[in-house]
Formats: sequence, C-alpha cells, structure tokens
Amino acid sequence: MTTSPDAVVDITDPALYANGIPHEVFAELRRTEPIAERRYAGRPFWAVTRYQDLVTVTRDPDTYSSARGMTNLPDLTEEQMNARRSIIDTDRPDHIRLRRLGMPAFTSHKVKGYEEVTREIATRLLSTAAEQGSVDIVKSISAPLPIRVIVNILGVPEEDADMLVQWSDELIDSTGVPADAYGNTTPLELLPFSAPASHALFEYGRAMREERTRNPQDDLVTTLVEARYEGEALSDYDFKNMFHVLVFAGNETTRTAISNGIKAFIDNPDQLDLLYSRPELIENAVEEIIRYATPVLHMRRTATRDTELAGVPIRENDKVVIYYCSANFDETEFVDPLRFDITRPIRPPHVAFGAKGPHHCLGAPLARMEIRVLLEEMVKQGIRFEQAGPIARTNSNFVNGIAAFPALVSAG
Repeated sequence: MTTSPDAVVDITDPALYANGIPHEVFAELRRTEPIAERRYAGRPFWAVTRYQDLVTVTRDPDTYSSARGMTNLPDLTEEQMNARRSIIDTDRPDHIRLRRLGMPAFTSHKVKGYEEVTREIATRLLSTAAEQGSVDIVKSISAPLPIRVIVNILGVPEEDADMLVQWSDELIDSTGVPADAYGNTTPLELLPFSAPASHALFEYGRAMREERTRNPQDDLVTTLVEARYEGEALSDYDFKNMFHVLVFAGNETTRTAISNGIKAFIDNPDQLDLLYSRPELIENAVEEIIRYATPVLHMRRTATRDTELAGVPIRENDKVVIYYCSANFDETEFVDPLRFDITRPIRPPHVAFGAKGPHHCLGAPLARMEIRVLLEEMVKQGIRFEQAGPIARTNSNFVNGIAAFPALVSAG
C-alpha cells in the first residue's frame, strides 16, 4: 500500500495549493493509495483521503487522539503542547468539559439572536460593494462579514475589527512579522501557529475577561466568563485559548467559505441564476458552498494503540492526517463531486466541519447562519459578480484561503 515518499507529490507543500485544492492529486490517492504513507519534516504520517475512512477516524477518538501529538502536522515538544493546547487539541474528559463550557454561546437560541446584526452587516457590505462597483471581494465582503459578526457577539468594539482581522491573517502567514511584535516576549515555538499575533489575541482576550468579570454585558465573552461545568469556570489558560480559537475559526474559516463560494458562482453563473429563481435552495446552497470550499484542508490525529484502517496496519503513536479536502470530493459518496451544484442533496453530509463526532465544529451553526444570511441578502439585492483579475491564494497547506480577489459587483 505504500510508495517511496521521494517518488510522489508532496501533499504538505503549500505551493501545491497555490491554485486551490489539487483535485487530481487527491483523486489519484483515493483511487490507488487511500491510506498513503507520506512524510512531513522527515517523519512519516498516514494520509487518509477517502470519505468513509475519514469518518471512521473522527468517530473513534479513543483510537485516534486529538490530544496526543495535537492536531497540526508539525511534531511538538511537551512544553509546546502544554503552552498551545486548545479545545481542538483535547480528548475526553477534558474535551467534554471545554465543549460544555463553550456550548452556551452557540445554542440555536443564541445563534438566532445573532441573526439580526448579521443581516445588518451583510446588507451594508453588499450595497456598498455594489455602489463601488470594483472591489476586492475579500476586503469588501468575505473578510469583514464574519469578523464583524464575531467581534459584535464577543463584545469587541467595532473599531478593533480590522486589527483582529490582521492578527487572524498573521496566524496563517506571519512572514515579515518580528518575533517581538505586539510586545511579545514568548518564544515563538510556544505560541499557536508560532505567530506573535497569538500573543496579541491572548492579551486582548485576557483584558476582555477581566473587564467582563467586573462589568458583565449581553455578549459572548460574558457568556464564557459566566459558564460553569460541575461548578467550575474556564481557567485563565482555557479562556485565552478559547478566545483565540473563536476569533480564528469564527473569522478565517467562514471568510474562506464565502470567498470560494463567490468564486464558484462566478465560474458557474447558471448556479447563481438558479439561486435567484429558486431561493428555496438557499439552505442547500450553504452546504454546497461549505463542501466546495472546504476551508480547513486537513487535521491530524495520533493513534493510541496498534490498529488497522482499511486494511492498513496503524501502529501506536503513528500520525494519521485526515484530508477533508479529499473526502469532500470522494466519487464514491458524491455524484460528479467537482461540479458546484446547489441542488445537490445534503446527504451524505460534507465533512468540512469535521464530520460527525466529538470534534464536530462548535461554531458550525454560526457559520451556516452567516452564509445563509449573505445569500438571502444577495438574492434581495440581485447581486452579480464578475472576476476582474487574478486571485491570490493564501500560502498555506492548512487553509484553502483566498488573500485577494478583484471583482466587479453590481445590483439589479
């Protein structure tokens, strides 16, 4: 089942994703080597590329741990893991505790309460973009919508939104940012993404917690401050990591879904026409956008025991990397998977939010609501897009991001 790592395409190379998901590479893996042995920084890992195999991994956290080795490709020291660990990098019972502390902020009632402000923001962004005519989609629509929503519901002042966008961008690519930026004195290897922006987010979250402890408000930070599990609140360490995850995941992933979704509508204008003629398809369109975009390309797990996956022996402590960007285009699960089709049935469900299992994305309801509201407002305003130049993609093997997207926008 294995191939010499020197004779194959390096699926960990960010350059491979310079034009988006390399579908041909992953299709070949699914066909010939679905549990493929590959290497990153000299150490082997198993690349899981088929839908059903990925689901098997996500639904068996006792065998495939998120805590042991954590969830990113690089191997970390114990000191690094202890400094960086968030809810994403935990197993039960710790994961259950953190999830239940975070859940009050994302109940269906809470998310419904966020819809009005989301609609106001989406309406304003789309009408402004249409008035300007020529815009960068990322700067004008897909970046400001989720970050303005998340800062609004967190309770962050709107004037700080651009600063949080910058920090979120630097988590993915901190090239040129000095190690001591934002007053950071922590060694970079002890910060998430090895980015000084993580220090900035930690400090910002810490200050907000102190302020909301003294002066509670009707916002998400206060909800997190007041949340209790078995009588215990979030520790300072858990709070700062939860705040960090909320800003990053609440901004970066939804932004990426929106950017790639708009690109898909530009490339498939018949689907935009269909959306406008049949707005009842909006819920379907939300799921297809998320599947097609697959904002997070992969996550890592580590085997806790000797086992077998699809006939391949997996040894204890082996790295097992699940590729959402492959599973969401598995031909055995999705008919004509490379086609962007807003009439596509929502079963089987995409795995862009981590598939069903204990680590299914806590903020998925919020992301779905934001995209749905944006589509509803696009339909109301009759928004049309036309690409006006080359797209610049994020230099990353982890997120399917778009950094710049020149386009013409009109309302009709």
